[in-house]
Amino acid sequence: MQPKIPTNLGVAEDNVYSNLKKRTMKIICVGWNYPKHNAEMNREERPQQPTIFMKPDSALLRENRPFFIPRFSNQVEHEVELVVRINRLGRNIAPRFAHRYYSEVALGVDFTARDLQNQCKQLGAPWEISKAFDNSAVVSDFISLEELSDIQDIHFSLQKNGQIQQQGHTKDMLFSVDELISYISQFFTLKIGDLIFTGTPAGVSPVAINDRLSGYIEDKMMFDFLVK
Repeated sequence: MQPKIPTNLGVAEDNVYSNLKKRTMKIICVGWNYPKHNAEMNREERPQQPTIFMKPDSALLRENRPFFIPRFSNQVEHEVELVVRINRLGRNIAPRFAHRYYSEVALGVDFTARDLQNQCKQLGAPWEISKAFDNSAVVSDFISLEELSDIQDIHFSLQKNGQIQQQGHTKDMLFSVDELISYISQFFTLKIGDLIFTGTPAGVSPVAINDRLSGYIEDKMMFDFLVK
């Protein structure tokens, strides 16, 4: 059954959503950054460098809008992640200076069409069709790092239908946020509004119609939306 696209959105709300998309320059994602997630995906070898992939701005989903499962996949899974927003222009950033390039974080979901991803892996093909499809990048509102202790000391979690499904702590990252920014900036100029999804912890699982996904940074709810 083809999902229905909401048509009752107010003009003002649409304008806000459009402006948010305009301010998002690039969506940069990191794979394989938490050891226990790597293990659950049968990837035991520690990566020597970050795995980077991109999503277009059409992947952005905000304002707790529902996520519609795409018709081309039978196994879409959630991957909850801490998201960093870049606040200044930078290139070839040294790790010791990387903290100057962000001041806010959000919680995100990298929706993944796992069946398509597995097909891509078997073919040795890129992942884009499984990772970068429309509305595959949920991003909550942002909160200032002044409200948190240390970016490498943040608990975050995802609940599915009221049950904890994923729990992560940024201290468990294989590559810290500053290391990621330094690495990424070797290849891509970072611009104001760029978003970096920093990797997912263990516990990824398929979503189904009528699931409710709720995400938390520490004890603060960051998003709460339905799967359609």
